Amino acid sequence: MKRILLGTAATAVLCLSMPAFAADLPARITKAPPAVVSPAYNWSGFYVGVTAGYTFGEDDNVSTSGQALANINNVAGGARPGSVHHERDGFIGGGQMGYNWQVGPNWVFGLETDISYADVRRNTTVVTAPLPPGVGSLNNTFRTRMDYLGTVRGRVGYAWDKTLLYATGGLAYADIENTVNFFGPAGQLQFTGSDRRTEVGYTVGAGIEHAFAPNWTVKAEYLFYDLRDHTVNVAVIPGSGGGGTGYNSRFENDGHIVRAGLNYKFDGTGMR
Repeated sequence: MKRILLGTAATAVLCLSMPAFAADLPARITKAPPAVVSPAYNWSGFYVGVTAGYTFGEDDNVSTSGQALANINNVAGGARPGSVHHERDGFIGGGQMGYNWQVGPNWVFGLETDISYADVRRNTTVVTAPLPPGVGSLNNTFRTRMDYLGTVRGRVGYAWDKTLLYATGGLAYADIENTVNFFGPAGQLQFTGSDRRTEVGYTVGAGIEHAFAPNWTVKAEYLFYDLRDHTVNVAVIPGSGGGGTGYNSRFENDGHIVRAGLNYKFDGTGMR
C-alpha cells in the first residue's frame, strides 16, 4: 500500500513539473511554404485568328490632265476637273495566321499573313460648265472599288510577360478597280476609262497584343499601306462629240487601317 501511494505521488509531481520544463525549451522554428510564382508567358508558337476594323485613304485626290491640246484646255478652263476629292474608306475584316519565336525573356520575332474583305465602294460626281459657256452642264464621275486587301509581314516585338508591343512591315496587295466617266452637256458619255488589277506595294505599322488566357490573345493594330499610284486612260468615244484624244486620271492607292484582332495560339499552354 505504501508503494502505491509513493508511486502516485511521484507521478503527480512529474506531471506538475512538465509545463515548467517545456517552457525552458527553445521555440521550434517553422518555415513558411515557398511563394507560388506564375511562369512567364511564352509567345512562341503557331496561331490563327480574325480581325475587323476600318480603312481610309491617305491622299483622297484624283488628279486629271489632258492628252491633246483640246483636253488640256478643258482642264485648264475648268470644263473637266483637274483635282477631285475622292474618299476611299470602309469596313475591312478577315483572318490571319502566323508564327512567333521568343528569343530570351523579352524579344519576339514572327511572320504573319492576312487577307481581308474590303468594303470600299466610292462614287464621286463633279459638275462643271462646258467651254465656251453654253447650255447645260458636264457631269464627271470617279469610282473606286476595292474588294480585298492582304499582307505578308514580319514582326519584331518586346514582351512584358503577357503583353507584347511590336512593329511590323512587309508586302501588301489588293484588288482595286478605278473608273472615270466624263459626260457631255446633253448627258451623253463622251470619255470613259476603267482599269481593274491586283496592285502590289508595301505596308508598315505597329500594334499591341495581350494574352488573356493560356491560348488566347487580343490585339489592336495600325497599318499604313501604299499600293502605288495608278493612272487610268479616259479615252474619247468616237461620235460622242468629245474632242481630242482623252484624259489621264491618276488615283492614289494608299491608306490607313485601324483594326482589332483575336488569335488562338497552338503549341502548348502559353506558359514556360
